[in-house]
Amino acid sequence: MSGEKVVSGGQATNDGSSQALQPTDDSNAKSCWVCFATEADDRLAAWVQPCKCIGTTKWVHQSCLQRWVDEKQRGNITRKVLCPQCKAEYIVVFPSMGAFVALLDAMEEITHKISPFVAGGVLLGSIYWIAITYGAVTVMQVVGHREGLEMMESADPLVLLVLLPTIPVTLISAKMYNWEDSVLLFLRKYCAKIPALSYILPFGNVDNDRGAIVTGPTNNQNQNQNSHLSPTRIFCSALLLPTISTIIGKIFFRSIQNNIHRTLLGGLTYITIKGALKIYHKQMLYIRHSSRKILDYTESNLKLYKSQGTSTTTDAVSSARDDADQLF
Repeated sequence: MSGEKVVSGGQATNDGSSQALQPTDDSNAKSCWVCFATEADDRLAAWVQPCKCIGTTKWVHQSCLQRWVDEKQRGNITRKVLCPQCKAEYIVVFPSMGAFVALLDAMEEITHKISPFVAGGVLLGSIYWIAITYGAVTVMQVVGHREGLEMMESADPLVLLVLLPTIPVTLISAKMYNWEDSVLLFLRKYCAKIPALSYILPFGNVDNDRGAIVTGPTNNQNQNQNSHLSPTRIFCSALLLPTISTIIGKIFFRSIQNNIHRTLLGGLTYITIKGALKIYHKQMLYIRHSSRKILDYTESNLKLYKSQGTSTTTDAVSSARDDADQLF
């Protein structure tokens, strides 16, 4: 089946508005632009002039045009179909099927329109009740199972419905603040000249120009921010924080009887240790990146570079730096 009109017996024009074809001497001859059959081929076929085209291409079989319209609509009978030549919209009418069918059509249309909103509401409702459940579990975990149940039973239900979902939201929001980078930048700026601090946090022999490039907004800092703002990492780390804090509190602060105080101390300990390790790791990455060197393109260096491709990234970089130090 042809997808476009074919001009036969006339010249096409493209004036951008209405008529696309000029009449010829045999303009009254009927020729279907879909199947290319003429009136002589099938005397019983129904013909139609559906658009503004003139000449031999103004005619088309009703059945051929119906199939062509079906291909263009792709199951959506409400989609408008235009003539591929003159761009006139086809006038498609449907027979009346009665009030009951019209009611069913209206119901189908309404259902189609409101389904996305219903699905979105169900999704938000599910997330809301999951947040409430997580908040309740967190309260019992931090305060204690029995104390948490008594606290929630004595509280106003409306207050619980409002406050419990804010627990996971607060944890995730707090996790998005990257305080380790702020501390690290402060240490680099003000504490690099303190000899005693270099035993705790190495600063390395970094050239000022190289260090400015490495920590610039277009390089290492963006990489650190992207890593910190990973959605899955933030989500998992934030929601596991109460559990980890409870475990650490029970291990290292058994002498404290108050569950809340013990969990808070465990959480602060975990955050402090984890933050210190992250600061140390980022500083070492900073030193490694800013201390890199580019070797001469020699046969020995090329073999060394290729041999490092089979090892891990960390070992490869360390070996290359050691070899570069020997060469220089």
